[in-house]
Amino acid sequence: MAKVRLPEYSFLGLSALSLGAGLWLSSQGSSLTNWVWAVGAVVGLVLSINWVIAAFKDGEFGSDSLAVIAITATALTNEWLAASVISLMLATGRALETWAAGKARQRLESLLERSPRTANLVGSDASVIQVPVDEVKVGDRVLVRAGEVVPVDGQLACPGTFDASALTGESLPQNLATGDEVESGILNAASAVEVLTLRVASQSTYANLVKLVESSSANSASGVRIANRWAVFFVPLAIGFALITWLLTGEVDRAVAVIVAATPCPLILAVPVALISGMSRASGRGAIIKGGAALEKLARAKTVLVDKTGTLTHGGPTLSEMVVAPGQDEHDLLAIIGSLEQQSPHVVAKALVNAARDRNLQFSSVEQVTEQPGHGIVGMVAGKRVSIGQPKLSLPDWAKIDHALLVAVEIDSELVAVLGLDDPIRSDAKQTIDALRGLGIERILLVSGDRELTSKKVGAAVGVDEVHFDCSPEDKLLLVEAELASSPGTVVFAGDGINDAPALTRASAGVAMGAHGTTAASEAADVVIVEDSIRHLAIAIDVAKGARLRAVQAAGGGMSLAMVAMVFASFGILNATGSAVAQEFIDVAAILWALVPTRRRV
Repeated sequence: MAKVRLPEYSFLGLSALSLGAGLWLSSQGSSLTNWVWAVGAVVGLVLSINWVIAAFKDGEFGSDSLAVIAITATALTNEWLAASVISLMLATGRALETWAAGKARQRLESLLERSPRTANLVGSDASVIQVPVDEVKVGDRVLVRAGEVVPVDGQLACPGTFDASALTGESLPQNLATGDEVESGILNAASAVEVLTLRVASQSTYANLVKLVESSSANSASGVRIANRWAVFFVPLAIGFALITWLLTGEVDRAVAVIVAATPCPLILAVPVALISGMSRASGRGAIIKGGAALEKLARAKTVLVDKTGTLTHGGPTLSEMVVAPGQDEHDLLAIIGSLEQQSPHVVAKALVNAARDRNLQFSSVEQVTEQPGHGIVGMVAGKRVSIGQPKLSLPDWAKIDHALLVAVEIDSELVAVLGLDDPIRSDAKQTIDALRGLGIERILLVSGDRELTSKKVGAAVGVDEVHFDCSPEDKLLLVEAELASSPGTVVFAGDGINDAPALTRASAGVAMGAHGTTAASEAADVVIVEDSIRHLAIAIDVAKGARLRAVQAAGGGMSLAMVAMVFASFGILNATGSAVAQEFIDVAAILWALVPTRRRV
């Protein structure tokens, strides 16, 4: 049977129009009443058959199968009002599900938008022309200006500084020397550099990353609807009850009334309403959940993998410690440092300038500034020659500090201070990990592209179960797949960079830090945290678990009431139309309960 592509909202409008027009015609004594109701019933029957077929193709047992039987049975017994009511309930449920899912954008869209389309090709006469990136050949020289994304994998012809956080998760800049290999997809964070092409664009690191996301997206199974799981036992129960009624009473009308009473409207209506309500509450608390299927998967979470940079940490360097030579004043030196670093666009320079501004220090005028990318900056500040950059020699005893990044400060060629910078742990990271355990999360893994020492330090501070470091996008994807194979529940991955996109897509539920994370991560994820706080990961899971609990309770309670109505129908107390009306009251009760929020635990 060809798939009917009538939109859910059009189905809802047609069903409501059919039912309403039929009721009006009935009040006028028109002979067309049943024909009008039959229109809605036929549309509902055709669409529900298609939904059942689609569910079977996905390996599910559709909850709409009982509705197919109910509409067919009421039509065969000329109970057209009951058939029209059932169709309206089907339409309402599908419209609610469509509303809940929303119009999520394609997961690869932002990856493809960020992918470089052109390259600055350097000719033999040193001229620079812009060409499509696909035309760059191995051995060509490419100019990458400050702030541009490296278009192809290559070898540096001069030193440079790069922001590789999108690919590796490393929050601090990389200082690369002449001859070092640079990967496509990373950002040039300093002056313009030339790159000798090693691989064409289609074989580059960034292109492979896009392929990873495509592959992991294709392998990501869709969530099974709560309604379909419950229908596996409820549908046979209802059919069996109707058959027994027919055999014992010999009255087909009673059996049909039983089927109508059993139509799983609490499943079709209450479940989407509970999930919509949960998504609304999550949105109000800083987490966007992209649809009911995503909420269901998040609610069943047992294992959480968390990226370090930008997720458990702030995602950028800040000044952690400053030691000064004997006789030097820390505030005066920091004012000098801030004055000179204002001249640099480097991410470390910005961190040092912010540190000086946080202390309300006054800056001085600066002259004769020169900057060597990847090494440091030199200038005249208040008549003194100031040099700030990587430590050149072994540090004296007063300067022994241990941090992710060290910066040496010299005045007139004399070392006067050493600065230690780190990517600080979020203040709510430890609290979030504890909250996740309180929500029933059994395993929490830190998965980072950063170095071993830094990753283990963060892992110990927040209290995760395992720490995995130096992870490439492929490594993160493999870790997610390993957890999917062994975890009894769903697997959640939380991250913020492009390097996290494959794992976010492959996980049962991907959670992206959207406030400062990449658009690619937000597109690949099922949940986007829109406030700059990892605490909202626990909030999202708490809301999801509460919404799913309400969905289960509403559906269970509604089906229990439906079973009572089935008993009444089997004794002839309710006919088919009466059973349909009874279902309406059951629906209202189930929906009202689905809207009641659960108690917050986070």
